[in-house]
Amino acid sequence: MNFQIIVRFTGILIFFLGLFMAAPLAVSFLFGDSCTQSLLLAMAATCLLGIISFAFTRNQKEKQLSQRDGVAIVTLGWMMAGLVGALPYLLAGVIPNFTDACFESVSGFTTTGASVITDIESLPEGILLWRSLTQWLGSMGIIVLSIAILPFLGIGGMQLYKAEIPSPVVDKLKPRISETARTLWKIYLLITLVQVALLLGGGMNLFDSFCHAFCTLPTGGFSTKNASIAQYNSAYFDFVIVAFMLLAGINFSLHYRLLKGDLKIFGKDSECRVFLIVVGTFILLVTFDIYGHVYKSLFQAFRSAAFQVSSIITTTGFVSADYEKWPDFSQLILLVSMFLGAMAGSTGGGIKIVRIVLMVKQGYQQVFRIIHPHAVTTVKLGSQPVSTDILASIWGFFFLYMGLFVVASLIMAALGLDFISALSSVAASMGNIGPGFGLVGPIRNYLEIPEAGKWVLISCMLLGRLEIYTVIVLLVPEYWRK
Repeated sequence: MNFQIIVRFTGILIFFLGLFMAAPLAVSFLFGDSCTQSLLLAMAATCLLGIISFAFTRNQKEKQLSQRDGVAIVTLGWMMAGLVGALPYLLAGVIPNFTDACFESVSGFTTTGASVITDIESLPEGILLWRSLTQWLGSMGIIVLSIAILPFLGIGGMQLYKAEIPSPVVDKLKPRISETARTLWKIYLLITLVQVALLLGGGMNLFDSFCHAFCTLPTGGFSTKNASIAQYNSAYFDFVIVAFMLLAGINFSLHYRLLKGDLKIFGKDSECRVFLIVVGTFILLVTFDIYGHVYKSLFQAFRSAAFQVSSIITTTGFVSADYEKWPDFSQLILLVSMFLGAMAGSTGGGIKIVRIVLMVKQGYQQVFRIIHPHAVTTVKLGSQPVSTDILASIWGFFFLYMGLFVVASLIMAALGLDFISALSSVAASMGNIGPGFGLVGPIRNYLEIPEAGKWVLISCMLLGRLEIYTVIVLLVPEYWRK
């Protein structure tokens, strides 16, 4: 493992994060809020740290990354992003506690959307934009951004891309990995700008439109309002955001093919069909469950069901209603949605639909073999056979995911959380969702979580965002041996 190249690339990443602080700094200056000097200091400190890290490794000659280097850069990069991302909160004094500031920062970059801030509307505009920007940068991947804009370094990027993109199978859209990364970001930027335009068209102001678009496409869920999207009480905003949450939950390679003229790609892709069928089924089930019990209007029931199901299953975490007041059946569907997640190759978290589909297919295959022991069968995704290596990796991921969920939930319970709060806080953090149930429900936040519990949940956010393997492999002794 090449430590110099790891420090060098991490330094570059930190430097560019510092440059991105120029956007909230400019907004702070334009609005004349109270955090201009704090953001300037945070930007200077972050850029300086990046420059120093790069300067100390300027004599590095190695140009090719190994897979171990890629894993280390991605994990260290996300950890450092969480630390430097906390500087604006600390220096501006809006979150004076180090643990809370790191929690908010990591929650942003991992697009979890869990917050410790009780009065969001009192924050300066510069800080509000920084919260949203951390999610927008973190969703498509800080590392992928670096690969897209730093091809001149001559450092191989495939190892970083494989470690960063949350998908069982890496989908290269272009022959060169840097071209793939740039293509993904162009699509991401285009869809973001379209959403901004639609929110503006509905009457949302320019600042809030950008902030909410920055948190919808990343499936992040930070809002500029204390009551989240419920603050607007607008069917138009609800359905616009639902549409873009679902777009964010779909594999971005399908968006690329759609833009290239394949208008039927969503229907042809087997994972996308399952995803949309699951979402539609859950919306209908919740609609008829809450109709009459919570809402007298069928339209209002459908509107609320569509928003909350889409928000949870895509792991966005926006809130339009207090779903803890809904019947138990609807709450259970939302809880199941926390684990399912969106499609592979999307910005969403969770286990991912493709893994669930393949596990179900392999389960059926085993039953079929009991009935027909001499039959030769293959698990397929669409028309493509899936290798046993990928299936083994998926089952390994599922085992680790559920095992870590149980262990982290036990720790949270030992720290004093009740049963529901312990389970849902871990599920919402590992799934990068944000709101859960109980102590961390839709009208509350994570401020009351014990300090040790916040570090447990920070770890869960990183594990969920980096798909577990990328982080866990660093804890294996063989990784450190030559």
